[in-house]
Amino acid sequence: MRYILLLVLLAAALVLNLSLGSADIPLKDTLGVLLGRDGLPETWRYIIWDYRLPKALTAILAGSGLALSGLLMQTFFRNPLAGPFVLGISSGASLGAALLILGASLLPVAAGVWFSDAGLALASSLGSFLVLAVVLTVSARLKDAMALLIVGLMFGSITAALVTVLASFSNAEALQQYIFWSYGSVGNLSWGQLGILLVVFLAGCGISLWQVKGLNALLLGEKYAASMGTSLPRLRFWLILATGLLAGGVTAFTGPIAFVGLAVPHLTRLWFTTSDHRHLLPGVLGVGAALMLVCDTVAQLPYSAYVLPINAITSVVGAPVVIWLLLRRNKMLF
Repeated sequence: MRYILLLVLLAAALVLNLSLGSADIPLKDTLGVLLGRDGLPETWRYIIWDYRLPKALTAILAGSGLALSGLLMQTFFRNPLAGPFVLGISSGASLGAALLILGASLLPVAAGVWFSDAGLALASSLGSFLVLAVVLTVSARLKDAMALLIVGLMFGSITAALVTVLASFSNAEALQQYIFWSYGSVGNLSWGQLGILLVVFLAGCGISLWQVKGLNALLLGEKYAASMGTSLPRLRFWLILATGLLAGGVTAFTGPIAFVGLAVPHLTRLWFTTSDHRHLLPGVLGVGAALMLVCDTVAQLPYSAYVLPINAITSVVGAPVVIWLLLRRNKMLF
């Protein structure tokens, strides 16, 4: 019953997201465009099929991917306040974007060749997967999960320092472009880029589903998981890889989006009243997608030409959840 209700909420959030925006398109006509009904204005078809639908699908993939990667990290570290970016994956993507945007301001010739939405996504992807490769290498030498968490935080500090150095030598226009990227956006992807993000998303989901037995074993501790025949080094490798694919891929195409990966797993546990990952994995995918669609609908300020940064909306939703978690930390389902 909960899954049916979640699907209904997700469908409602999707249709609402498609119908609301700066151009007023009635709900029934939005459905008509999606169903291919004749007699509707071509401008409406263009707005929905070429702008709003790719944006909505990006929001679904981003919300689901961040929520699932947050669940993986919270289970892996057995820490309710862990999120998808604790390993420095987002910081690596930010460094890649900074090298392109801020570095290009120092080399104007390179800027015209490389700077584009596709080039920015490629640079962010390379940055995130470079950090991921280093973290995977380090994880093979560390047996303590908390030590790995500290290493991830240190990588984040290093990349943040490098971005600060680049910003110090960049001009005001490049700084403004980087700041806008850091706000996060789900509205800049083409259908081709969306296809690439979908492939990365499916790869991360496939690995997560493959490791669901190991995830459930981790709930009772690493010693119990090992006694059940789980190979901890192998499980750690696959969980980090899945998190890197999901969080790194989303960040590369949409920029860093805060709080979704931290808040959604806890909201899903409360709704499904279970810690079994066989139910939590599909649950966080649906809840994350629905939440991101709602946040994007609010961010685009219906009937207005103004668009708020998606990070501002997700923070307004996620920050109270984090405060609430801190107040009842001892009662979390782990």
